[in-house]
Amino acid sequence: MIDLRNFYETPLGDMARRVIARRVRAFWPDVRSDRVVGLGYAVPYLAPFQGEAERVLAFMPSAQGVLRWPAEGRNLVAMAEETELPLPDRSVDRVLLVHGLEGLDHTTAALREIWRVLTDSGRLLMVVPNRRGLWSHLERSPFASGRPYSSSQLETLLRANLFAPGDRAAALFAPPTRSGVVRSAAPVWERLGGRWFPGFSGVLLVEASKQIHALPMSREPRRARLRTPVVVTFPGLRPGATAAERRGHAPDDTPRRILDAR
Repeated sequence: MIDLRNFYETPLGDMARRVIARRVRAFWPDVRSDRVVGLGYAVPYLAPFQGEAERVLAFMPSAQGVLRWPAEGRNLVAMAEETELPLPDRSVDRVLLVHGLEGLDHTTAALREIWRVLTDSGRLLMVVPNRRGLWSHLERSPFASGRPYSSSQLETLLRANLFAPGDRAAALFAPPTRSGVVRSAAPVWERLGGRWFPGFSGVLLVEASKQIHALPMSREPRRARLRTPVVVTFPGLRPGATAAERRGHAPDDTPRRILDAR
């Protein structure tokens, strides 16, 4: 996580964040009354939803560590296993998975866990390294870690885990170079790349919805926990409540027992 944080503090990382954030926002232009959860290292892309969504939380995997976010105010990050999210069934409207899928050891279990916590109308948005793009092959890129995917592989993976693939997009066509000239031309790279070379983007974005007509397969027995799990509650709101049902409810003070990342 420290390496990812340091990358996003560089000029190259800031360029990547701005390019990808525009695509993420295009998928989700309105999250009013929604509960938004970021998984992996999604915090660089969650700030625009604060103050608009009903609440915003982030979970980081224990294998990579956890960093506090945001820098000011109440901490909204907890450490959690991807296969054991400390959330009630059908309690989240939107899940943003960034710097996560490519490093998962138990992909099926993690996707089934996301399926569990999403409401019936919930949406999953994944930002994944493109196996054909430069960003998945050069060491200076954080998208070079783990397994990159093709668009067809993502579609197959989602369908196999009870998700219906929906809209998709490509982003990050500028090469991962420290050249200020190249970075300043990022909008041009995005425009030309999306038109002429869509298959060679740095990342792929895919949104998916739950296939609620199918029931998830039984999960493997949970491993014995070494500590008391984090409990995240939403007082006064039943699990599975839609965003429309929640309108008119004033959001309470964030989770009661969320871990403090120092």
